[in-house]
Amino acid sequence: MSLYTFFRISKPRAEKVPAAGVEGTYKRLRSRTFWGVTVAYTLYYVCRMTLGVVKQPLIDGGVLTAGQLGIIGSAFYFVYAVGKFLNGFVADYCNIRRFMAVGIGISALMNLILGLMGLLNGPLGFGSVTLFVLFAVLWGVNGWMQSMGSPPGTISLSRWFPLTQRGTRYSIFSSTPPLGKAVSMIMTGFIVAAAGWQWGFLAAAVAGFIGLAVSLVFISDTPESEGLPSVQELSGEEVKPMDQKPTRELQKWVFRHPGIWVIAISTAFLYITQHAVSDWGVLFLQKQKAFSLERATQVIGLAEVFGVAGNLAAGWLSDVLFRGNRVRPVVLAGLMAVVSLAGFLFLGGGFGLNMVFVAVFSCSFSVVFCIVAGLMALDFVPRKATGAALGIVGISSYAAAGLQSVASGLLIDGFAADGLYNFTPVSIFWIAACFLAFSLPVIGWKYLRR
Repeated sequence: MSLYTFFRISKPRAEKVPAAGVEGTYKRLRSRTFWGVTVAYTLYYVCRMTLGVVKQPLIDGGVLTAGQLGIIGSAFYFVYAVGKFLNGFVADYCNIRRFMAVGIGISALMNLILGLMGLLNGPLGFGSVTLFVLFAVLWGVNGWMQSMGSPPGTISLSRWFPLTQRGTRYSIFSSTPPLGKAVSMIMTGFIVAAAGWQWGFLAAAVAGFIGLAVSLVFISDTPESEGLPSVQELSGEEVKPMDQKPTRELQKWVFRHPGIWVIAISTAFLYITQHAVSDWGVLFLQKQKAFSLERATQVIGLAEVFGVAGNLAAGWLSDVLFRGNRVRPVVLAGLMAVVSLAGFLFLGGGFGLNMVFVAVFSCSFSVVFCIVAGLMALDFVPRKATGAALGIVGISSYAAAGLQSVASGLLIDGFAADGLYNFTPVSIFWIAACFLAFSLPVIGWKYLRR
């Protein structure tokens, strides 16, 4: 069987579901698919967040430096950026069940190899350069596999849900990143503190293999592949002339649309800010505020739970409270995110105060993220080109995240002296990115609507 045959979108099943059972079967499979992609993508994030938790033990153990860790992190993001772009376009043609399962399965395998490599480092005695190269290569491969998670998850919403329900479902699905980060930070933080950094990777691998099983058991590719009519027929949704055009033509239309590029640049700054906190927040609390590993991971991890609340609130704020106005909630939440991030980076305080700062930041930032990177784009993207839009946004976002990883690592290393860290320069960099993230789409929203 060729890769094309394995991954191509499922053909309509010859045996159709009897008319009396169509509605019940559709709702059951739709629900299974939705929760399948949601749980699987949550576990995708567990497999990608491990490096952010183990940085302190790796630095303190003399295994890797902050600069090397920044380069390793950038290898993930740069590969992820290219993968997100290409896989976004490819996924429009693919079987989302197989696509998602392969990505998380190999991602789990990369975590497993890194954990085993750490355990074998003692008896085998890998050199510092060898470890650095192996980490960069394996984490880069993980980046490609991770890029196979979001496109099928979002495409499943287009294939299984009508437009009237997609916004609510997207707000739930987009809660998976902060939820996955929370699970990873808390679970991996406890394991690393108790058993060592190697076991953090091994625990993430177990979570990834669970995600593989969930993908294979719960996700269905299309209603037609299960003997059902299309989602438009099932929901009575009007089929627009745009939706009848070939997928390739729609992808070209999306690529040429200036609005998607404004969203892409704005989302790039969102990713700089988001990954700055998740990648370096634990190290910042340890070095700048003398937190233990357990307390630092608890602050960053538990605060991510508030990000889930922000994602869930985003759709309601935009559609109900502000009656479809995308700009007002973005401005309000964006200002709250900047102020709370500045408080976290420049004010002292103990566990409770820092938890408040990061919780407010995570909640408000998630509102901006969900509306800008999700709902604004979905406002004008045709159903069959959803993956292409994700690919365009993804390559700019994760290229920026990769630059953030390198720049942050170099700024932290460059202003360190005698074992003391000066986080002021890198903090200014993170806050500026946060401000630009919500300002750009607000300034250009009227143009985007046109």
